[in-house]
Amino acid sequence: MAKIEIYTWSTCPYCRRAKELLDSKNVEYTEYDITGDEAAREKMKERTGGPKSVPQIFVDDELIGGCDDIHALEKQGELDKILKAA
Repeated sequence: MAKIEIYTWSTCPYCRRAKELLDSKNVEYTEYDITGDEAAREKMKERTGGPKSVPQIFVDDELIGGCDDIHALEKQGELDKILKAA
């Protein structure tokens, strides 16, 4: 199983949509709620190489993007392969 990490903000509807998709895949992930935490947001920004919007999703330490990106991967039939979900 891949190591999945997601940076979120507590009131973000896109974060909820991304987590709902991950939950529907029955995969475990680590969530970093960075609500109001500028130091955590800066750390996320360093990992993303610039983007500071949420959610930001990493699989095996590789950025796969945000909510639209993960849903696009699902639509293309690629998400399960990336998540290594059966």
